[in-house]
Amino acid sequence: MGVPFKSICPADDSLVWEGPADDAAACAAAVDRCRAAQPGWAETPLDARIAVARRFAALARERADEIAALIARETGKPLWETKIEAAGIAGKVDLSIAAQAERAGERLSPTPYGQSALRHRPHGVLAVLGPFNFPAHLPSGHIIPALLAGNAIVFKPSELTPAVGEMLARLWRDAGLPPGVLELVQGGRATGAALIDCAIDGLLFTGSARAGLYFQQHFAARAGFLLALELGGNNPLIAWDGDAEAAAGIIAQSAFLTAGQRCSCARRLIVPDNDDGRAIVDAAVAFAARLRIGRWDADPQPFMGSLISAEAAAAVDRAIDRLAAQGGVMLTGARDTLPGGAFRAPAIVDMSAARRDDEEIFGPVLQVLRVPDFDAAIAAANDTAYGLSASLLSADDRLWDRFLARSRAGVVNRNRPTNGAASNLPFGGCGASGNHRPSAWYAADYCAYPVASAEAPSLQPGEPDLSRFLESGPTP
Repeated sequence: MGVPFKSICPADDSLVWEGPADDAAACAAAVDRCRAAQPGWAETPLDARIAVARRFAALARERADEIAALIARETGKPLWETKIEAAGIAGKVDLSIAAQAERAGERLSPTPYGQSALRHRPHGVLAVLGPFNFPAHLPSGHIIPALLAGNAIVFKPSELTPAVGEMLARLWRDAGLPPGVLELVQGGRATGAALIDCAIDGLLFTGSARAGLYFQQHFAARAGFLLALELGGNNPLIAWDGDAEAAAGIIAQSAFLTAGQRCSCARRLIVPDNDDGRAIVDAAVAFAARLRIGRWDADPQPFMGSLISAEAAAAVDRAIDRLAAQGGVMLTGARDTLPGGAFRAPAIVDMSAARRDDEEIFGPVLQVLRVPDFDAAIAAANDTAYGLSASLLSADDRLWDRFLARSRAGVVNRNRPTNGAASNLPFGGCGASGNHRPSAWYAADYCAYPVASAEAPSLQPGEPDLSRFLESGPTP
């Protein structure tokens, strides 16, 4: 075992969890336990695997308040938001069962010789590296469909949210998941590096584009290795027409929900360089100034809690300084009443006349770009290496059709925020936002591989008939 580490509540610096980091030997042992348990789990009838998942869902519902409070303490997110995340764990089970049946089920077709069959089989032992921003929901989006498919899992939560990861593993154990099918390892970067060097069959990862690129390079020489990546975004929101006050609410949710710590948050607000665009920006700035910020357990509840840590908040400060150095103009002011070092107010920066890089800022920062026409708006929206989410605020059907046809993203919305995806739809992006393995409804696709079979009940004499290819003479 490695050295002890701690999880600290970012809202008040109180201790949430502490324990030892797992070293390379512990990671290898966890993979070995999974390797031993996986064949039996894969051979367990699907109905029995589903029954375990349903018991997990029932336990998650029973303990939803406990789960929500723990997520809030460990992440600093407001309790109203973590209650939604906690409720989504159980809901993910039913959706995953339905998705597995639709996308990775079994299909039999009669043939003259018997039948042809399409089935799906598990990959084996998969590693899941969890993120901190949705420490229950996002890992469950990998773990549940992977277990339904018959895989065994080694799960390493974010080192910033180990307590939530430990609770998830305990729920599966209490639901009756056989020993060794889900193993938990805890730790930071060293533990993650040790785990991916083990004899695993695939990695399911949600996190930054930089980490995703590293994993693609790391596993490039492993033939047959499964890599499913859901990464970040530098997401555009075009606000083109309509009521400015209504637009401001959608802009605020897109940019500042979860203190901007969602991969699908809007990072760039694109508006026309005219009176309508100026009204929209002015309304967004005024709306952002009124957003309540506070502790996760405050009453009344805040819209925004803290960032995950004071270090993350300091990184946001450095990013804003970088935008200013590039020529950005700050449109919002600092808040003098914020509760602590991990809290930051929404920041809106006009980058219309500035040099702009393509870095994702994982926090409550929105960049404004003013453009002369709608073609320029689409070009600005697509001017990024990322391609996760995008949205258009407009009542014009013709503009929507053009935007939908030309937008380069995996989630494209109209008159809705860029964030808050539906679990009954695929979720993922192109470019630097992923590797074309979308999650949510499509997670079933990467958790199992298809097996095509031609099947006859017995050997049939003379079938196939190759007599015309035989030399004459006695049968050997």
